[in-house]
Amino acid sequence: MHIPDGFLSPQTTLPATALALGAWSWAARGLKARLDETLIPRLAVGTALAYGLGLIMLPLPGGSSAHLVGVAMLALLFGWRLAFLAHSGVLLLQALLFGAGGLTALPVNALAMGLVGSITARAVFRLLRPLNEAAAVLLAGWASVIVPGALLALILGLQPSIAAKDDGTPLFFPFGLEITLPAILVPHALIGIGEAALTLLVWRYAKVRKWQQTADPSPPAP
Repeated sequence: MHIPDGFLSPQTTLPATALALGAWSWAARGLKARLDETLIPRLAVGTALAYGLGLIMLPLPGGSSAHLVGVAMLALLFGWRLAFLAHSGVLLLQALLFGAGGLTALPVNALAMGLVGSITARAVFRLLRPLNEAAAVLLAGWASVIVPGALLALILGLQPSIAAKDDGTPLFFPFGLEITLPAILVPHALIGIGEAALTLLVWRYAKVRKWQQTADPSPPAP
């Protein structure tokens, strides 16, 4: 669901960049203390899987692309802060090596997929786990796709209102919410089913292998 370069106005990218820089800095605090000889290889495997999944993309008419994300898998296993940082790295490599998304759109893509997606997955899982763990994992995986997709659809659909010429001609992305919402949400609602199945598969594998699901400890005080 990457947004490419050139689709977003400076009025969108500049605040998003400032917000993303703050989020990356906050998420990275205390990171060295968490990474050890056990966590690093597991995180590397999960990040590589997320990277590979994101390379299989289906272009969408709403100005984005559809693909499995893998952020719920990362968030449930390693916490939302590590998931956010890892998936931001995935998005950066995809933009640099394959032109998926873009550098100017990276902050928006990272905030939507990496941050909102991972927080959504953790929140849904924690809320529903007391009822049924498998269902909680499935719904966490699905929500981690549909919620960021909705956010990106809103950001794209608002661009004609944010940046336009005096005569109303959009300067960047030309389509409004009536196009972006169905164009992005409908396919991602279906892709979310695959994301849910993948997340549950990885979760069960991790339990068999006795991987430790880590919480998100508060960062150390400055």
